[in-house]
Amino acid sequence: MVRNQSEQDFFSLLGLSTDLQLQILLFITFLLIYLSIIVANGMIMLAVKSNPNLQNPMYFFLSHLSFLDICYSSVTLPKMLETTIAKQKIISVNGCFAQSFFIMLSSSTEVFILSSMAYDRYCAICKPLHYMNIVNIAFIWKLVASSWTIGFLYSLANSVPLLRLEFCGSNVIQHFCCELPSIISLSCSDTSFNQMLFFISAGTVAIACFFFTMGSYVHIISTILRINSREGRQKAFSTCSSHLIVVILFYGTCSFRYLRPSSVSSVVWDKILSIQYSILTPLLNPIIYSLPNKEMKASFKKILKF
Repeated sequence: MVRNQSEQDFFSLLGLSTDLQLQILLFITFLLIYLSIIVANGMIMLAVKSNPNLQNPMYFFLSHLSFLDICYSSVTLPKMLETTIAKQKIISVNGCFAQSFFIMLSSSTEVFILSSMAYDRYCAICKPLHYMNIVNIAFIWKLVASSWTIGFLYSLANSVPLLRLEFCGSNVIQHFCCELPSIISLSCSDTSFNQMLFFISAGTVAIACFFFTMGSYVHIISTILRINSREGRQKAFSTCSSHLIVVILFYGTCSFRYLRPSSVSSVVWDKILSIQYSILTPLLNPIIYSLPNKEMKASFKKILKF
């Protein structure tokens, strides 16, 4: 991309704090969080791969979700850690665009994977006799491939229009990473097309996947309530409750961050919400899925003993 002399070649990331002592504390805290994300999600992937009892679609999707969580946090946290302690908190314009692209790719793909997991639970509970025929190996790979493909197209559609924007005013991003709304707000060009495209595409993805997921769970819950055995109902609920918690956490914070009107925007809240869905959710997912799962905990014990 060719830029004239009036345009910026880099952006400055405001980060989380300008206080030196607090910066050191934040660096240590988020470094430990990042290492925990890699270890915890890596443990889930290893447990699923090494345990024959976990070779089914539910755990396949869980393993892929863990991989996505590692990718998602790796897009934002390393640069965040660098700018937390660096004197020059800068990122190149093209580097910022690339980070924005991979943030959208990771988050949108995760949305589709969560929807696929909801459909898997729907088939397992509502159509148990046909489950193995519907959710077979070929089908789950198609779901994963489709999730990545749609996520890529969504990210590309919102990233390419950034190349036509000019940045000739303030180059300070009021954030710790290059999320699309933060980049668009700095442009001195007409950004109405970018804003409209992002709002429509993000809204379509979020609303469609959310209603698909919630629709699956309406059928799941109504089916569970018809189970006569109390033990059967508890077992069915236990397989769905973890996923439902993750969906609510992820959708709730993402939707409020991206789809709320700009008139209610807040730099502080933007940072808090971004930390929740891009950093804390990848940390919490392994805990949420593992604690109530006896087979997963047994696999962890075998891995740790080895």
